[in-house]
Order: sequence, then C-alpha cells, then structure tokens
Amino acid sequence: MSGLVNALAILAVAVLVISRQFRTRRISADRRWWLVPAILAFLALREPGLIDSHHEVMAILLLGTELLIGLATGAGWAWTTRLWTEADGTLWSRSTKASVVVWGLGIGLRAGLFGCGLLLGVHQDSSALLLGLAITLLVRSGVLLWRSQSLNPAADRSPAYGDGVAQASGDGVARAAWKEAV
Repeated sequence: MSGLVNALAILAVAVLVISRQFRTRRISADRRWWLVPAILAFLALREPGLIDSHHEVMAILLLGTELLIGLATGAGWAWTTRLWTEADGTLWSRSTKASVVVWGLGIGLRAGLFGCGLLLGVHQDSSALLLGLAITLLVRSGVLLWRSQSLNPAADRSPAYGDGVAQASGDGVARAAWKEAV
C-alpha cells in the first residue's frame, strides 16, 4: 500500500477504535480479540520500507521506540478503562478521561519520535506507525481480557460434580452436597 493509503487506514482504525471505546460496551470472552491487531501487523510487516536501509541502526532504534510507545499506550489505556459487572454477570467497559490523557501522550510521543527521525534524516514509513497501532490494540485487548477475568472468575466454569444436588442427612434434613476443597 502507498503511504497515503496506510495513513488513511491508520486514521480510520484509530477513529473507529477510539470512538467505540468511549461508549459503554459489553465485554465478551471473544477468542478473536487479537484478529484486528494481527491484520494491522501483517499489513505493516509486508511493506519493504519499514527500515531505512541508509540508516539501519537509527531506523531500528526508532522502530523499537515506536513499539515501546505502543506497548505503553496500550497498557495505560487498558488500566485506565473502567470495568464493571452487572447483576446478570455481564461485563462492561468504558474508557475514562485518564484514557484520553494516555492517548494524548501516546500521540504526542509518536509525533516527537517522527520529528526526531526527520532531524536525523531517517526515512520513516507509515508502516512503523501501523505496527505501533497494532501493538497498542493487542496489548490493550489482552490486558482488558486479563482484568475482566478477575472480575468474573466463574463465568467460564462448568458445573462440578455434585453442584446443586441436595443430600439427605441422618436427621432427615436435606443439605447441599459436600465438596472437597482442593
């Protein structure tokens, strides 16, 4: 893809993802949480201009820094997102004002990084930004999934032997079946 198409794809994904996260959303244990970041990473890695061949060391350092910024932004975004459980057991999330600050810092750091690359004469393709966005989304989704499991630990648990079975005791009173603690 050309740089303009990459830039438009990055902008479209960012606007879609950010706008969706500032609305209250139900969290599901969807096993495809990594799919969008994987597609973005594939699109970024298939481009040949990810590393400037004339300034390889600096280009690799800038790319590594971009990935670290993406990692920090994703983790910060996930930790500033509010999670709660409704009475019916469903999990919900909504980004907070602190999430806006995290996004602002991430964008500011990325702009500063791009400026450093310009000053150093390193050609930076939009693929690095796309890869950074993929890392951000992957880390955020993973941390949110991990956090949501601590809120609803029994959601995916199947019934154990004896759950809900009443047993009669010697005095004629029905009591819940005894379960061995492991």
